[in-house]
Amino acid sequence: MNDSLFSQLSTLGSSVVLLFGITLLWRRSLRAYTGAFQWQSAVLAAMFVIIGYFGHDPELYFVAVFFGILKVFILPRYLERMEKRFGGQRESQPYVNVATSLILAGLLVLLAYAITRPLVLVSALPTRGGLPLAMGLIFVGLFVVITRKKALTQIVGFLVMENGIALLAVLGTFGIPLIVELGVFLDVLMGFLVMQVFVYHIHGTFESIDVDQLNELKH
Repeated sequence: MNDSLFSQLSTLGSSVVLLFGITLLWRRSLRAYTGAFQWQSAVLAAMFVIIGYFGHDPELYFVAVFFGILKVFILPRYLERMEKRFGGQRESQPYVNVATSLILAGLLVLLAYAITRPLVLVSALPTRGGLPLAMGLIFVGLFVVITRKKALTQIVGFLVMENGIALLAVLGTFGIPLIVELGVFLDVLMGFLVMQVFVYHIHGTFESIDVDQLNELKH
């Protein structure tokens, strides 16, 4: 009974996390991107708690707390400050339009199911149902990075992709060592700070955060 409930909760939670990732594809403002990332991270933190409880791994409670502080509070506040600094420029003309993006996202999720199917078939973990969804989230986050023009939305795409990696790791290993996860979070924080500096330089040079402006460096 517990395994059945745990399996259902892990699949449901993974589905909600993926849906928040797909939400990025039809939203335009950085505020909406930040909100989707914030809620996604909150659900993912809850997933750590659920897996820690059913898997009898108390370390995951500390991971959930650290994860929540970093991704539900700290990083969204940084993104909001950057939005105010740059005037909240909208992602009005991405490289791929909204309708096509949603279709491609669906295809990416199907691809994730195809890739992870052999692993799901041989796995005995109660969390195996969420593995394709986690892989799909990684693909969707990467898709956001590639198809959006604004540097800030690309940063959110990177953070969403990292959420997918974290979800895949915790589902696939049924819990990950605390020191490993903290190390990954610190890497993410450092990467975010480096990208923040990069965005400030783009805006300072071109008075825009549209990465298309970087093409001017060729001339």
